[in-house]
Amino acid sequence: MGRPGRPGRPGHSADRWPVYAQWAPTTLIAAGVIFDLLTPIQYSGGPLVAVACVAAGATLPLRSTAAVCAFTSLAVLWLAFRHGLFGPEHGGAEVANVVIAALAGLEVNRVIRRYGRRLEAVSTVAEAAQRAVVPMPPERIGPLTVAAVYRAAQSEARIGGDAYAVEDTPYGVRLLIADVRGKGLEAVGAVSVLLGAFREASQWSPDLGALAGRLEQALVREARRRNGEELQEGFVTALLGEFDPDGSTVRLLNRGHPAPYLLQASAPPRPLDASAPDLPLCLGPLGEERSAPDSFALPPGATLLLVTDGVTEARNKAGAFYDARARLTGRGPFARPQDAVDTLMRDVERWTSGRRADDMAVLAVTHGTACPEAFMPSH
Repeated sequence: MGRPGRPGRPGHSADRWPVYAQWAPTTLIAAGVIFDLLTPIQYSGGPLVAVACVAAGATLPLRSTAAVCAFTSLAVLWLAFRHGLFGPEHGGAEVANVVIAALAGLEVNRVIRRYGRRLEAVSTVAEAAQRAVVPMPPERIGPLTVAAVYRAAQSEARIGGDAYAVEDTPYGVRLLIADVRGKGLEAVGAVSVLLGAFREASQWSPDLGALAGRLEQALVREARRRNGEELQEGFVTALLGEFDPDGSTVRLLNRGHPAPYLLQASAPPRPLDASAPDLPLCLGPLGEERSAPDSFALPPGATLLLVTDGVTEARNKAGAFYDARARLTGRGPFARPQDAVDTLMRDVERWTSGRRADDMAVLAVTHGTACPEAFMPSH
């Protein structure tokens, strides 16, 4: 999940609006007053002032909303007296309309604040569930330094169908990054089963092929408990890794997952493609023979960057896919794996203009700790 973000303030509806929207009530009030002062007496800026009250309720905190409503009521009352129109047929009715709009604005603010508190409570529970299901890996395991981040497509839920894990086992440090078919709360059950199986099986499976088989068996057993589409079409793309004790070599077993990238100071990012592409987990019975792991050297200071398809399939406004290899070229070298993760996430955010259609998980593992003087992150 990455580092926790700044908690929201559910009592303030203004937190969810851009700055220019928060200036809308003031702009409407000014426009209404100026219109009333500069136009003939039969024309009135009262409707603009009334709209400002409702806009304030939707975009400003409670105290600011109350101040705007009080000011608009006094402003309209002053204009009515100024024009000598304060009476039951003209100015009085206009003041009454603005007062009604002010009460409506206060009610809108109350409803939004109540919704904000409920949303914050739900988000807090979902975030706690996400941390329980997909906990952050340790920052250091043997000769490896680790960093990770998670972004759910359903930002309010803060929980989704991507997963990662790193375990220290008798066979070396093993890692997993995976993407369950679907997203949001529907995929959480499969993620829980997958990670539980990985934590247990990684300690006993003698090789990555056997480990992948154990994970697939656990997912198939879970699917049999369910009915309909999940049983027929459910699958999980996964990438399994295993490091030598000194961290100099990594063996990767790819089950239909996007290839990871090798980040080195002296070279552009290099995708570590599988020599024999294979099917995702739960689709194994459709294939006759499963692929074997591929071995890659991991020099000191090099970083293995693993992503889910929320990164590789992120689109910009023109519909073009994100190309991590091209976009990260020249961005390093990185002092820590967290620097690589942060750089990637910021660049994806810029590429998509903040729009996310899928969950995103990123896991970075560095062989050793690079020298800060030699490896400074680029901005």
